[in-house]
Amino acid sequence: MIEFVAENLAPIMFVSLIVFLLLGYPVAFSLAANGLLFFIIGVELAPLSDSINLSWPLLNALPERFWGVMSNDTLLAIPFFTFMGIVLERSGMAEDLLDTIGQLFGPVRGGLAYAVIFVGALLAATTGVVAASVIAMGLISLPIMLRYGYDRRIATGVIAASGTLAQIIPPSLVLIVLADQLGRSVGDMYAGALIPGLVLTSLYMGYIVLMTFVKRDSMPALPLEARTLGSGVTSLAVALVVAVAIAYAAHLYLSPTQGENADILGATVGIIVIYVAAIADRALKINALSRLAQQVIIVLIPPLALIFLVLGTIFLGIATPTEGGAMGAVGALVMAAAKGRLNMEVVRAALASTTRLSAFVLFILIGARVFSLTFYGVNGHLWVEHLLTALPGGEIGFLIAVNVLVFFLAFFLDFFELAFIIVPLLAPAADKLGIDLIWFGVLLGINMQTSFMHPPFGFALFYLRSVAARVPYLDKVTGKKMEPVTTGQIYWGAVPFVGIQIIMIALTLMFPQMVLHYKGSGTGVDPSTIKIEVPGFGNGGGGLTLPDNGGGLGLPGGLQLPSGSPLDGAGQQPAQPNTAPQQNNPAPDLTAPPSFN
Repeated sequence: MIEFVAENLAPIMFVSLIVFLLLGYPVAFSLAANGLLFFIIGVELAPLSDSINLSWPLLNALPERFWGVMSNDTLLAIPFFTFMGIVLERSGMAEDLLDTIGQLFGPVRGGLAYAVIFVGALLAATTGVVAASVIAMGLISLPIMLRYGYDRRIATGVIAASGTLAQIIPPSLVLIVLADQLGRSVGDMYAGALIPGLVLTSLYMGYIVLMTFVKRDSMPALPLEARTLGSGVTSLAVALVVAVAIAYAAHLYLSPTQGENADILGATVGIIVIYVAAIADRALKINALSRLAQQVIIVLIPPLALIFLVLGTIFLGIATPTEGGAMGAVGALVMAAAKGRLNMEVVRAALASTTRLSAFVLFILIGARVFSLTFYGVNGHLWVEHLLTALPGGEIGFLIAVNVLVFFLAFFLDFFELAFIIVPLLAPAADKLGIDLIWFGVLLGINMQTSFMHPPFGFALFYLRSVAARVPYLDKVTGKKMEPVTTGQIYWGAVPFVGIQIIMIALTLMFPQMVLHYKGSGTGVDPSTIKIEVPGFGNGGGGLTLPDNGGGLGLPGGLQLPSGSPLDGAGQQPAQPNTAPQQNNPAPDLTAPPSFN
């Protein structure tokens, strides 16, 4: 029995960790305690198995491993982006965006749902924090959607799902952690995840379009009295056309000097011009633009500028993700100050939330380092690698099995726990099968996004439950008595969006180029067409001919190949040495340094 335990210590250790987690122990302490417990067992059983490489001096490596966690510059992006998200939530940006975009889409059926998805994507690209997005939209949009007769399942589902876009759209905290665990660049991970994030947003929009035809009364348009900004879409369209024209002209002007960056710089010029024009139009009461157009431009452009400040600088190679996060945090403070909502209470709350999340991540990482020290010492990584690479179906079988595993583990573990426990075990097997690890990371990120939406343990559902009405209440606008939102309605509303996320996983598997575009187009050279020819020596046969100054290969001192050298060619008569010039040259003095005069 002892020999069996010694030979199978890796799977026993892994199962033991799952049991610890299912019993409800904190993840960080479960990892550390499990690692230390099995380290002691492994040292005692080491003489019984060749697969156990543990000894007491190995514990001396733990301080170095802890220092590696704390000195990791990449992980600094997590507190920066968390701080930025909390400050933006407190600055009222989400409220202004939801109100303005809701007015813009209000005249069409499902307009408020479109606005929630659109604002969810914008908040995802500025905050990267799921909790902030879901809570903000739940507080602001849910009462309005219920006030105007939206189906409760659709309303709660679209809010929870839109909030989870912060999981996959850069600058997502999940992508930072995945890049760190996979040993890849955060910038490449961001570039690879951008298109899948936009496609997933489009799928959400498509579901709302479908439901407006299937259940026509489930998402009515806003009544006329609720459209306080009035109409003015034509004015907004004209302003956008002018901005595009200015951007294109600036692109043509800057292209000779700025090269590939001219398109981004041109778009920046167009946006700045239209933003300044809208502010001047409102301040001077020129009224060249409608109230709706003014509000949309003034409210929408600052978060877009913040997105460029964070993501644009990263994609252009101007800043690292950590530096981009620092600039985003400063930009969020500036935006909050510009709205007059920056005070010590906002800063204190943001710092408290940031410290709490950072400590949570750090403790999990330290626990994971203790666990991995023992797990690698019992060759657990080789056990997992052999287990996964031996799956039938090769690469496709591996990907299907891994996605099914992560999908079901997401019922019980959140994305940080999955990233720190499961991903380091999957990455070596994926790399051995030749799978691009950026594509693999984005695929896992989309899959982990379902961990926020899974009934009954999805965190996005918990966040929404915390702000949705639990008891009947009086609507402050209409004065009508409104029924509470039940937990069952929130859970059932999430189910269709979990299905959409599964469809997105399938699309990413079928069309990997959505992610692999981060590599660029390449040179287009076919390696099979490359031909390398090594030239021969000597004056005949068109080979390489060096100047002959009387010394064989043209080197000073008469250095030459011996007669019958293989370089003369197989099956040919040995080349006759060129001895005539040597009669006038004395033998070289090998004791003196060479002269190149």
